[in-house]
Amino acid sequence: MRVLFTVSDWPAHYFPMVPLGWALQAAGHEVRVACAPSQVTAVSGAGLSAVPVLGDLDMVFLARFQNLTDIRAGTWRYPELPGLHPDTGEELAGLDGFDFETYATECRRRIARETATGVAGVLELVRSWRPDLVVHDRLSMEGVLAARALGVPHVAHLWGPVGTAESDPRLHPLPVDYTRAFPRNGLPEMGPELIEYVIDPCPPSLAPPTRATRLPVRYVPYNGPGAMEPWALEPPARPRVCVLWSNSVSTSYGAGSYLAPRVVRALAGLDVEVVVPVHPDDAARLGELPPNVRTVERFPLHLLLPSCAAIVHHGGAGTVMTAAAAGVPQLALTFGPEQDADGGRLAATGAGLHITGDRATEAAVRGAVAALLGGPTHRAAAGRLAGENAARPVPADLVGPLERLAATGELPEPAATGPAAAAGQP
Repeated sequence: MRVLFTVSDWPAHYFPMVPLGWALQAAGHEVRVACAPSQVTAVSGAGLSAVPVLGDLDMVFLARFQNLTDIRAGTWRYPELPGLHPDTGEELAGLDGFDFETYATECRRRIARETATGVAGVLELVRSWRPDLVVHDRLSMEGVLAARALGVPHVAHLWGPVGTAESDPRLHPLPVDYTRAFPRNGLPEMGPELIEYVIDPCPPSLAPPTRATRLPVRYVPYNGPGAMEPWALEPPARPRVCVLWSNSVSTSYGAGSYLAPRVVRALAGLDVEVVVPVHPDDAARLGELPPNVRTVERFPLHLLLPSCAAIVHHGGAGTVMTAAAAGVPQLALTFGPEQDADGGRLAATGAGLHITGDRATEAAVRGAVAALLGGPTHRAAAGRLAGENAARPVPADLVGPLERLAATGELPEPAATGPAAAAGQP
């Protein structure tokens, strides 16, 4: 069987799909990953074969422009954070000197250009390679289009607790056909009815809304390649707290959204060991560190978390899911609609706490971490979440149902659940 993965232009959207790619390859199937040229390193670093035929749709540019749109509309929630120039990332004192309409036109032009590149590239790929099945992430319109044009089944693969039937359009629950590529290729308009199957790696308590037939799978963390630090194999003398802050937050929201230094200061007075995985570009931004803090680079989160008593992070889906699989209580400090949703849904399980970035003072962070460490409630809830995840089918268990889907267009009955079958389903 030939299986084509299509992924949007962000590694964190692709990483949750990697274990399924491994499982398919181990079962003797061919797997190719259609991606943007910028994602080749991330794809090939996981041992899968990249085919760079999609457009480079710069998501940081889009995020910065969306933030300026919110400022202009009066819906911006972070008055202490200035908007950023979409191209340079330079902080803007206001919108008076910024030509909004020119950049709105430029934004539409870039989307149209890169989408057209991806559509042409993926159609050429599937017509020559002829996959039997397409697996695409939630935003990859090209995967849906390619499968429909070829007449083969396709399955959406979620990366976290945001689904394909969200009521809030800011969560982008479905791929968007920016250039009307579907009708131009003789296909129905892109809509929720085209998403018939969803691979859902979320434990039932985190299950996101979808109208599609759900294929439950265990979330198997993959956070990129890296090495295990020997010290992390030894039990810590004090509770170990991981502080992880994605570089993507500050590149989208500015230097004021880089909360790792504030979190480190907040934890300085607690009897804990603090470990901060850092991007090389961010190490200097942490400033002078207290003696209870160490930094690490290129240390995959799934290798670090089993030794941790808690984690403080930015609310990214990959971090939420990796900590959930490890049974580690979490504090999410969030900027942006999807991270807000991730943090809110995590807090609803009891396995963590959620504070929006505009309210994440040192005192609030210190109190929240003390609450995570101070009693059994959050630890027990985190353990339940990990147990839910461990009880789900492993990626290898999906291979048979996907073989059946590719061959017959149908799933065997026990392989899937209906849209509302998961506990906690909205």
